[in-house]
Amino acid sequence: MEMGSGEEETLKYTHKFTEKEKGIIAWAEEKEKMALFNRNQRQRSSLCSTATVVVFVALCLVGLWMVTSPETIPAAASSVSKKPADAAAAATVVKEEDSSIDATNNVKQNSANLVAESTDAAAAGDEADNPAKPVTDGEKSSEAAESKDQTFDDENGRTEGGALVKPENGGGDDGAAADVKEIGSMEQAAIDMKDTTTDQTLTDSTTDTTKDKNNSDEITTATDADAKSDEKQTFDDENGKLDGVNLVKDVENKTLSDETTTATTTVSTKQSIVAAVVNADEVNAGADLLTERASQNGSFTTQAAESIKEKKTRAAKTKSTPSSSSSSTTATTITWKLCNTTAGADYIPCLDNEPAIKKLKTTSHYEHRERHCPTNPPTCLVPSPPGVGYRDPIRWPHSRDKIWYHNVPHSKLADYKGHQNWVKLTGEHLTFPGGGTQFKHGALHYIDLIEEAAPEIVGWGRRTRAALDVGCGVASFGGFLFERGVLTMSLAPKDEHEAQVQFALERGIPAISAVMGTRRLPFPGGVFDAVHCARCRVPWHIDGGMLLLELNRLLRPGGFFVWSATPVYQKLPEDVEIWGEMVKLTKAMCWEMVTKKKDTVDQVGLVIFRKPSDNVCYKKRREKKPLLCESSDDPNAAWNITLRACMHRVPTDPSVRGSQWPELWPERVEKTPYWLNSSQVGVYGKPAPDDFVADYEHWKKVVRNSYLTGMGIDWKSVRNVMDMRAVYGGFAAALRDLSVWVMNVVTINSPDTLPVIYERGLFGIYHDWCESFSTYPRSYDLLHADHLFSKLKTRCNVLPVVVEVDRILRPNGKLIVRDDKQTVDEIQGIVRSLQWEVRMTVSKNREAMLCARKTTWRPTEVEAR
Repeated sequence: MEMGSGEEETLKYTHKFTEKEKGIIAWAEEKEKMALFNRNQRQRSSLCSTATVVVFVALCLVGLWMVTSPETIPAAASSVSKKPADAAAAATVVKEEDSSIDATNNVKQNSANLVAESTDAAAAGDEADNPAKPVTDGEKSSEAAESKDQTFDDENGRTEGGALVKPENGGGDDGAAADVKEIGSMEQAAIDMKDTTTDQTLTDSTTDTTKDKNNSDEITTATDADAKSDEKQTFDDENGKLDGVNLVKDVENKTLSDETTTATTTVSTKQSIVAAVVNADEVNAGADLLTERASQNGSFTTQAAESIKEKKTRAAKTKSTPSSSSSSTTATTITWKLCNTTAGADYIPCLDNEPAIKKLKTTSHYEHRERHCPTNPPTCLVPSPPGVGYRDPIRWPHSRDKIWYHNVPHSKLADYKGHQNWVKLTGEHLTFPGGGTQFKHGALHYIDLIEEAAPEIVGWGRRTRAALDVGCGVASFGGFLFERGVLTMSLAPKDEHEAQVQFALERGIPAISAVMGTRRLPFPGGVFDAVHCARCRVPWHIDGGMLLLELNRLLRPGGFFVWSATPVYQKLPEDVEIWGEMVKLTKAMCWEMVTKKKDTVDQVGLVIFRKPSDNVCYKKRREKKPLLCESSDDPNAAWNITLRACMHRVPTDPSVRGSQWPELWPERVEKTPYWLNSSQVGVYGKPAPDDFVADYEHWKKVVRNSYLTGMGIDWKSVRNVMDMRAVYGGFAAALRDLSVWVMNVVTINSPDTLPVIYERGLFGIYHDWCESFSTYPRSYDLLHADHLFSKLKTRCNVLPVVVEVDRILRPNGKLIVRDDKQTVDEIQGIVRSLQWEVRMTVSKNREAMLCARKTTWRPTEVEAR
């Protein structure tokens, strides 16, 4: 038992030694002196011996090797004293051992800026005395702020909590080895998305040790003065991983320092976020997360080229797109104002352009519901909905049945269509019983009725995957088709029934505001497996069948059209006349009437027509109307192309798209389309089939190892997603196991890969981001832009595009941008001025990534009309 010095002193004066004891003590002291003298003598003597010198040198070398060996560090680290001097000494040792990492955390107290350069020496002692503890949802912010062991990988092994550990034996420390094994096997940590009253800050440092030391990375973060917690993040690219990215708090959107850094990471959050931890088996230290894969058109043409060529062929005037250089916009030069429009909180610039609509000579073909974009895209902000305030949307699948009334405060449709079970106002909710004009007793009964009528043709969720619902109402048909594995693009004109498309989007159902008027719909030819119309009020039979011929363009050869309307089952004179015209028209188009069925439950009827899968019928027609389109007429040209009353021939070449039905779902999502062959050059320069596969593997890796675990995004709150610059749809395919749907946008100046996206059972739309998108404000939970903004700079300014993003995105929605660093910095400045929360930025080798969250902030000043 050990005794303190005070206890020894007490014994000294209270205990009386006997003579025998005193003699023993004296003998022991003399013995000790002699032993010490003998050791000194032997040492001096051995130093004079040549053999002893050799042994001594050898022992010194062994000692030096033990000091520098990573296997000796865990014991040293575990014996670090609590005294400041010892802590500093231990930190020095760690710094020397991790010199290849070249990263030190240099914390500036009471500052919003923090530049990390190497391991934080001042924190080494704290980490040794305060081992990391698992973070649980119930821990308070003070507990969450405790120090976390930092983990790095270098050529010597794994560094855990300031100690180097060999992968083979764990460094000889069983406890440390167990910790390393546990951390290496974890794919992610828990993410707490609840708001906390005390902001939590997490900081860390990272490196890429196999890169050239002259190209070393630095981490830039924003943090509180009280920041203590260290968390590690992993972001993945097709080439491998970028490890050690930090999650920290963004302090009041202050500007972050970015001095002399070649790789910068900033992550911010007001929620409690627990970082993902790297899996040691998957580490590829030579990878660059943000290296852009060089894109080109390859063998693909662009939608703009297709449409312009089509217009020239028709001798139409070519409308050139104005070019403007993008000037860098900083937060200090922007004064935000609310838009001052009649549409108010529902403003869609290209559909609510009142001056252009007033100049229309006629509206007989719904010209006033078509797109009429302002010459100068707006830079004002759409106001929030009136009333008690916007609330986070109800999550799917509950949102299919009810939404918050104050998010879409419109009740006229409930009054007008409530008896048909479209929508009802119930307290603070709008409820959707799942009915429609043609299926008052629910959409599922109606959906099953269609399949029972022609099971070999329909095959919901297997043969039929991508559907188009024209005149969708509140999109209950498409909403319930999710249960059958069908992805439905629902469309309806704005304001034809008050806010019907907005209701659909708020419910979490895909929908766009569009009309079958005088122009082609913004989709390629031959991509939809099925088209549906239930009392959609479209006059299919007039103008030589112009609108039905547009459906013929969109339908895949062998695809089917479901029409449920009064002419199918009622005998009123007008209905009988329309039915006669439809029978005549569909026969002339070589459509087969597969079945005509009456429903005894809803007391309605439906008919199913099927498009031919070859050209035999076209050649046998006695009447040559509708005409066959000229061979120069491109069925894929769809951007601002006027409708024509003609039919395109069915492809017969087995290597051409449309000659075969796609693979069954879900196999088709991963199957390379049969019409992509190795002689074609893909978007990224490889043979097209290899390009397709590589793109899918790339996005699976990025989504799995970065987006799902490294952004602090609660994916359970995400339903409506848009990929603003899709290529092959790899991003959407990588998310298919989640409860989300993705609107894949192929820009008109990008390679026209939208047919590939539909071929794999996904869907999308053509669009020009220099104009407004045809959707309501506050429609999407997450927008993803992969090298979009930099490619737009030669055609339009970035600022109006970011304003459009703000219009589309819901409050608390997320924006992920991957682009060159200059562009990302510009976007970051704009979103900060919008009072968005910048959750994370990563930059490396002139490439960067940004994740930001839109807030509920709106300016108070309203622009003048």
